[in-house]
Amino acid sequence: MNIKLTNKSVNIIAGCLLLLMFLLAFFSLRGDSATMDELAHIPAGYSYITQKDMRLNPEHPPLLKDLAGLSVRLGEKITKTPINFPSQIRAWQKDINGQWDFGGKFLYESGNDADKIIFWARLPMLLIMLILGFYVFKWAKELYGAKAGLLALFLYSFSPNFLAHGRLVTTDVGAATAFFIATYYFLKWLKKPSGKNLSIVGLVFGLAMLTKFSLVLLIPYFIFLAAVFVILRGEARNNVVIVRRSPKATDEAIPWYASGLPRSLRSLAMTLFYLILIGLIGLILIWPIYQYHTWNYPAQKQKTDTEFILQSFGNRTLADLAVFMADKPILRPYAQYLLGLFMVMQRAVGGNTTYFLGEVSAAGWRNYFPIVFSIKVPLSFLILILIALGSTACFVKKPVWSKPVSRVFQWIKNHFIEFAFLSFLVLYWLTTLKSNLNIGLRHILPTFPFLYILVSGQLKILGVHLPKVLGEGLPKFILFALMFWYAFGALKIYPHYLAYFNELIGGPKNGRQYVVDSNLDWGQDLKRLAQFVEKNKINKIYVDYFGGGSVEYYLKEKYQPWHGDYQPGELPANSWLAISATFLSGGQGRPAPGFESLTGFYNWLKQYEPIEIIGYSIFVYFIGAAPLEQF
Repeated sequence: MNIKLTNKSVNIIAGCLLLLMFLLAFFSLRGDSATMDELAHIPAGYSYITQKDMRLNPEHPPLLKDLAGLSVRLGEKITKTPINFPSQIRAWQKDINGQWDFGGKFLYESGNDADKIIFWARLPMLLIMLILGFYVFKWAKELYGAKAGLLALFLYSFSPNFLAHGRLVTTDVGAATAFFIATYYFLKWLKKPSGKNLSIVGLVFGLAMLTKFSLVLLIPYFIFLAAVFVILRGEARNNVVIVRRSPKATDEAIPWYASGLPRSLRSLAMTLFYLILIGLIGLILIWPIYQYHTWNYPAQKQKTDTEFILQSFGNRTLADLAVFMADKPILRPYAQYLLGLFMVMQRAVGGNTTYFLGEVSAAGWRNYFPIVFSIKVPLSFLILILIALGSTACFVKKPVWSKPVSRVFQWIKNHFIEFAFLSFLVLYWLTTLKSNLNIGLRHILPTFPFLYILVSGQLKILGVHLPKVLGEGLPKFILFALMFWYAFGALKIYPHYLAYFNELIGGPKNGRQYVVDSNLDWGQDLKRLAQFVEKNKINKIYVDYFGGGSVEYYLKEKYQPWHGDYQPGELPANSWLAISATFLSGGQGRPAPGFESLTGFYNWLKQYEPIEIIGYSIFVYFIGAAPLEQF
């Protein structure tokens, strides 16, 4: 029996899904300590709002950090608890991008309540997470109907990866939101060109550029989509442009920038003109935002900071341009923007030392993201993807080799939105696979909303045809079983969403054997370690911690520092030892070819079993006797 849903009931269900997602994220974030990137982002955001100075964390645009900083400032007013800003310390006064030292001083060593600051800073991130959910539902509903919209929203709302990162003051979910919404309005403009739609696209594009530097991929993506759209529609459908020509229009109606061109090129020229307008709107929006953030940033310091940070940047022409602009009053905002963009480009090439499948490397692995995707995404969703792909193959007209080119072009004409989605997936995956920066699934989160809609739409189509073959009951049972499994996985892992791994590897308890860092251990369980120490009345514990928290802040005099390069014999007998999974796996991994840094320094711990594993990310040992020097 088909369930008839009214528009009101559909909206109520969608609202309930978003509310449930909010509650899961809100109550789980309260127990998490600061993650690694939050140590830099939260203090930087507060400094932007209160100091109008962007000397900290320039490698990320300010918009998301501004929201966090505004929320902290609001919390400061509401609670009437003044926040001390350590403006006299070296990390602020003299260091070049001293974000990590300043973050530690600001949160944990200036008399501030770190947990309250972190809590308030995270609240706007929840709003961004919900906004993305709203647009996933809205677009899927517009394309495939109410049930597909609810299914797409269901997949989003119970995604352990969005629940994990949507609570944190980082750029990943914000980037996914910006990619998705910008694409939505750009395609809307292509379909229904008007001055209003163009202005919205330009505004959204500018906001996207202020969210994360990877959003520059929107530039080639938009150009590609516009070119394909114009070419496929042909001269008969030149609706890409704002100026609509009536059948009686004369050459005088042709804009100056397209006059004199052959008819076959006019549409492309006019489209290119409007793409440039969109870019200019975005570029203009960047200036006042960055102007505010460089208002109190001394021009000379901005220039010397830029010179130092870009001294190893490969393209000296671009680096010198940013340095030249850094102390020019009108150009300083754009110089700061270019600095951040170049820093990201530099880091993507340089990579980051991390652990993967038993190896440690800084150069990255080409199979990193495909494997991480296969073990960090719920298995039920992987099955839904396979079902959607299988059904797509079944609907392809036979024989497949008959006029394949013309059939592909016809499919693109009839399914341009789906083509745009697939193009984004290809572009983003290819770009990501080329990067040496392999530190987390979070870097491919922007592709997920497009997948949710594609899968939901294909399942909607499949739901029309499959009952004719298998009957009504079986397809619905399979879908509801997979949905139940999907939701159950998200509820079961609560509140440890960062540590989610699917059943292919046996769940989160085996996660550290495959990957660490933000896939599993980003420092989120430090407060839970403190609770464990208090509960078990431990007077002293050695800790090797990876994350954005301060061990001394939470453990106080019970904390004893420990590092991987310490000799095991330095650890007294009958000692408690806690090690973050990132350091533990890295310290037990083997060096990848070409990697020459020290590895294997925690192999001696293989002779011990952990007494407790805190939130899947911190391993606690009790060393009853003096450990062996080697293992």
